[in-house]
Amino acid sequence: MKRIILKTSKVTVEGELNNSQTALKIYEKLPFEAKVNTWGDEVYFGIPLHCLPEDATLDVEIGDIAYWPEGSCLCVFFGRTPASTDNNKPKPASQVNIVGKITTDISLLKNIKAGDKITVLKG
Repeated sequence: MKRIILKTSKVTVEGELNNSQTALKIYEKLPFEAKVNTWGDEVYFGIPLHCLPEDATLDVEIGDIAYWPEGSCLCVFFGRTPASTDNNKPKPASQVNIVGKITTDISLLKNIKAGDKITVLKG
């Protein structure tokens, strides 16, 4: 597993990437910076990489890190999204490639706001 760090001026969380081809390509591109967008309890941001769907799914869990092929974005789910249909389970806008999991306190992501600058680094 490859460790990563996601950092804004107020928040630092860590994660582990899985061994998918998408995750390996993301890891090779690190570090990068982006401006955060939010969608319910999801933060997402564009990354300098375009990957095709790889075992793409709408079934995500709190703490999942995913790549969104439609938007060339990295997404981190920490609660309900506008597309959610059951209690606290997140649901992406469209299919994503799950590339990893947050390994530290996921609730810290609630402090990230749209427009914040985020840096993703090798851990």
